[in-house]
Amino acid sequence: MIPLHLGALHPVEQIATIVLAFGPFVVLGIVIAVRRRAEGDDELDGADDRE
Repeated sequence: MIPLHLGALHPVEQIATIVLAFGPFVVLGIVIAVRRRAEGDDELDGADDRE
């Protein structure tokens, strides 16, 4: 399937366009996952200290 609204792009240009379009969302998802894991670990460490 050729995205007609982009016209005839070289395959490298198509890859660059896709990376620029979806890359920031992928990076944001990774950052959110890492931060949630870090916060979850902090909460577990705090719960161990209280006991």
